[in-house]
Amino acid sequence: MSDIGDIEDFGQRWAAAEQAADVDTLAGMVVDDFLLVGPLGFILDRTQWLDRYRNGDLVTSSLNWVDTTARVYADTAVVVGVHDQEAAYHGQANNGRFRSTHVLVRDAGRWQLASMHLSPIMAPPQ
Repeated sequence: MSDIGDIEDFGQRWAAAEQAADVDTLAGMVVDDFLLVGPLGFILDRTQWLDRYRNGDLVTSSLNWVDTTARVYADTAVVVGVHDQEAAYHGQANNGRFRSTHVLVRDAGRWQLASMHLSPIMAPPQ
């Protein structure tokens, strides 16, 4: 499989693991110093990101990772796409469509997620 094919497969496996709240799979897909920048600007480290599922705080009923474009630079990939979710955090709806940038790094021939940044999708300013 090509780098792009591997990266697309990785993205689909990641989305499925988030939807299934599969903490073990997610933990194996991210680097130790992973960081998430959420759509409101908050930052979660790897432990905080995984704990949302471990503790049952986040329930994701649907997650689609679509309209992706990947660029590979040696052992780093930048993937921009649309993160479309139906979820609840502490029982409160947390649904949305977000533009998301994923940064992946290749270690020992395997892609891992180093960071993710989500932003609300809005029209550009006029």
